[in-house]
Amino acid sequence: MSAAMAAAPLYCVCRQPYDFNRFMIECDICKDWFHGSCVQVVEHHAADIDVYHCPNCEPIHGPSMMKKRNNWHRHDYTEPNDGTRPVQAGTAVFVQELQTRSFASGDEILVPMHGSQVTQCYLEREGFHYPIVVHDLDGLGLKLPPPLFSVSDVEHYVGKIIDVIDVARQADSKLKLGEFVKYYYQPERSKVLNLISLEFSDTKMSNLVEVPEIARKMSWVENYWPDDSFFPKPFVQKYCLMGMKNSYTDFHIDFGGTSVWYHVLWGEKIFYLIKPTKANLALYESWSSSPNQSEIFFGDKVDKCYKCVVKQGTTIFLPTGWIHAVLTSQDSMAFGGNFLHNLNIGMQLRCYEMERRLKTPDLFKFPYFEAICWYVANNLLETLKELREDNCQPQGYLVDGVKALISSLKTWLRREVRECFEVPDNIRPSRLIKALTKEIRYLEDESNKAGKSQGSAEWPLARSSLEKGYQAQRAARHRKLPSNLDVLELHTLEVLKRLEVGPLEEDPAFSSKVNGKFKKVSAVAVEGSHDNALRLGMLSMAGLLCQQASAGGDILQQHWWSSQGNSNSNSSSDTWDSSEPCSAPRSPEGEDGSLGEEYSYRESSLSPPLHPSKRHAPNPTPISNQATKGKRPKKGQATTKQRLGKIMKMSRHKGLFL
Repeated sequence: MSAAMAAAPLYCVCRQPYDFNRFMIECDICKDWFHGSCVQVVEHHAADIDVYHCPNCEPIHGPSMMKKRNNWHRHDYTEPNDGTRPVQAGTAVFVQELQTRSFASGDEILVPMHGSQVTQCYLEREGFHYPIVVHDLDGLGLKLPPPLFSVSDVEHYVGKIIDVIDVARQADSKLKLGEFVKYYYQPERSKVLNLISLEFSDTKMSNLVEVPEIARKMSWVENYWPDDSFFPKPFVQKYCLMGMKNSYTDFHIDFGGTSVWYHVLWGEKIFYLIKPTKANLALYESWSSSPNQSEIFFGDKVDKCYKCVVKQGTTIFLPTGWIHAVLTSQDSMAFGGNFLHNLNIGMQLRCYEMERRLKTPDLFKFPYFEAICWYVANNLLETLKELREDNCQPQGYLVDGVKALISSLKTWLRREVRECFEVPDNIRPSRLIKALTKEIRYLEDESNKAGKSQGSAEWPLARSSLEKGYQAQRAARHRKLPSNLDVLELHTLEVLKRLEVGPLEEDPAFSSKVNGKFKKVSAVAVEGSHDNALRLGMLSMAGLLCQQASAGGDILQQHWWSSQGNSNSNSSSDTWDSSEPCSAPRSPEGEDGSLGEEYSYRESSLSPPLHPSKRHAPNPTPISNQATKGKRPKKGQATTKQRLGKIMKMSRHKGLFL
């Protein structure tokens, strides 16, 4: 190891080996390389040096020679100003012209809201398609440093090598934060520098800033990224942006189609906003891939570009895919962050695929975007299953999002052999895609059935309006429901307490008139046996599913959803109480959309019917206990046959069975 180190070439006045993390500059005389920090040359200033002379050569050959400025409208200011070259974005001439342009007012598209109104419930109900501006931050859940917080204060909390943008050249360079702060406070600046990529989640300054509650609640990273992931967790929620006056960022879509929260602590920012329509996105992709992109103002290529001034103390939320440019009209400090979410999954994926086609460098893409999509898909599968089990219909945006996600996952899976793949180890991609597809097909089948049925009460209620009820349903799912045999046993005891047994008439139609609560039950295909008739009537009263016999019986049909109405009503047309959260059923239709076999049900107040998601086939005969079927009873636990015998014995003892 030491021999290898000794053999490595040494550079600079410090005679150290090459370090790719440190900026170095070559002397045009001796051809030796020097660390910028050792010879007092900052990286963004090195671009202005035409011929560099190191400290060893300068005494002999004189000072370094600087480039001569010939224009103020080109990124390369050494180009001759012959009037034939168009203005490029970010230059002094460009910024001056931009401030004189006319734009549509941002008031046409901005949604002004109070901080307490920006909630997940609101966005799920109304959608998140237009920018939201918040002047009153109460209730937003945003925590910030005081307005007097300065650039030097940032240096105190954050000690990083940062990337800054030389606005006039639209080129980035690395700089120590302390060097940026020192330059920022110079009375005269030869360059306009813009700092927009300082993510500080892993620094002491993170404690001073709390992301808006809506961004925390909806963020994929916060909700779905597992702690034990093989991939490092993306940190994109907390950025500090420090821009000098006349800083300009050209039109762009935030990486991965992320939505953005943005708060101006002091100063002022001007946003130029363009809707992410299909036409505008196609134009944007074409413009982004053009070799003369910087010479074309993208706002001129679309129907409307909106100007929105964001003043000190104001927060703005930009939805997925919005194309925007930003001008810093005053020295400013702002805080912001990016987040992926469930509301616009399709647009997020579209933006990501556009980045791939444009060959965007990984440095400017959302970290491990495909990996988080696999995590999200895995979690959304569980969400769809839970909603199905609770008989709740997922909202349209979620269904559309899952469909788009399935399509992208399939595409990525086909690329697996050719490219680096971001599939987490604990996820089986093919199985996951198949399971998600199955859930979507189930929803589509149910939607088709609901379309054929009469009335809307037979389709499960939407998720957003059932927040509290859904939580209650999820908790209730963990409670064990009584089996059919449990219901029979409990109800038999109840009936024996209340029923006064009189002389039985020799009539095959046995009418049960206990408190007027039970329907008339016909004893079908019974050859003069009171015992069979009474057994049939008793099982029907106990709430077990009795398949209607084919031989002309007139068992009264009562569907499971109608039993949720008034338990004292004798009408079979009881209406569903839509105020019950997450309880609207699906219609028990057959494959052809028609109703399946007819069934007779018990009075509803005794216990709930089996959940339709668990009733894939008609219920078995009453003596079959699904709770213990296929399982050996525990020691001391009676078998189904033994329990049924006990019930029959109790009934005979009371004289019910002759």
